[in-house]
Amino acid sequence: QVQLVESGGALVQAGGSLRLSCAASGPTLSGYTMAWFRQAPGKDREYVAATRWSDGIVDYADSVRGRFTISRDFARKTMSLQMNSLKPEDAAVYYCAAGFPPWTERHLSSAHNYAYWGQGTQVNVSS
Repeated sequence: QVQLVESGGALVQAGGSLRLSCAASGPTLSGYTMAWFRQAPGKDREYVAATRWSDGIVDYADSVRGRFTISRDFARKTMSLQMNSLKPEDAAVYYCAAGFPPWTERHLSSAHNYAYWGQGTQVNVSS
């Protein structure tokens, strides 16, 4: 069973940057797709970005494309999300997830396709 632990959440000013990390433990991640989702108060969980562990291909939600960068580190079994040009609407609890969704936008963006989740890390953006 894969276990995921996020870190790096903080309060940052609008326009600033923040880097989130997700540490994975358990069996090999080969074949998994790793993703970031976020959830703001009163809103549904929203897809942010995904990367396939085996070859590193990436996908982004339109709302973060060009500002956020997802990456993974094989040796450390970690996934990161570099967030630049943060906006107040980026404030949310950010979750790391792992699963086997087909590599299409529709499947990557559905939380139901991910079996493993971290506990989340809070990101606040002041205007």
